[in-house]
Amino acid sequence: MSVTLTPDAPATHSQHEIDDRVVFHEDDQILEIDLSDYTLENSADVNLLYDRLETLIAESGESQWFFLINYRGTKIDPGAWFAHARRGKDLNLAHSMGSVRYDASEDTRRQIERSAGTDNFDPNLFADRESAYERLKAMPSTRVHKIVHVPNHSAEEFRRRVTFNEADDIMEIDLTDIALEHSRDVHDLYDVLDAMIAETGRKWYFLINYENTKIFSCAWVEYAARGKAFNEAGSLGSVRFAPGSETETDIRLRAESGGFRPNIRNTREEALERIAELKRGED
Repeated sequence: MSVTLTPDAPATHSQHEIDDRVVFHEDDQILEIDLSDYTLENSADVNLLYDRLETLIAESGESQWFFLINYRGTKIDPGAWFAHARRGKDLNLAHSMGSVRYDASEDTRRQIERSAGTDNFDPNLFADRESAYERLKAMPSTRVHKIVHVPNHSAEEFRRRVTFNEADDIMEIDLTDIALEHSRDVHDLYDVLDAMIAETGRKWYFLINYENTKIFSCAWVEYAARGKAFNEAGSLGSVRFAPGSETETDIRLRAESGGFRPNIRNTREEALERIAELKRGED
């Protein structure tokens, strides 16, 4: 089933406005996000916010932070809640050592608590900043404990899943039945893909099979970042086919703010037809 996540309007905020609302308290390892009197009208607003947070965290040089979020006067319209919950979950799993929220309105509080009930996380809601800050300072830091992920796939396995059709300028990537559980899996995959592209010395149309592919929430931040860089460096156009509903939803959310068309099709044949359209310059 196709998932439609097209916003009614473009993002209503700017990158500069978001940057002004983010403060890193390095001594306490706390990332403070001020959403006071801030409105998320649609999924485009949500994706712009989380894209920027991911970038700022990457630029900080530290991947793990405690999150302190000010919800005073925050308004999250119904059309933005799904994207907010999904992108927030991905960000927390990838970069949070603990998240605390404060001064939420009753409506926002109820929605956060509902999300907490369905997504199995502690909402950690406080009435004021001081209480929320103290709660974070009492949490144990995990930065000193380097996380070493055990790889689930080998470079040889990834290489076997890539074929080049030089006559049609197509690089086909078969992710059938692959599970990317964490950042190590993501980096292992894209390290292979980057190397294989470099070996050819040229760009290709990417044809990607997502049948029964599972990308865990904690892997999505790295997957999106590496995928974007991979496409910018080596793609003439990318078409994806056969994703499950969860993967398709994540791709479409990222596409909204990433400035690319998701180009998702149900079958390989339909995906090849879309590549033919791209070659003809059809938008």
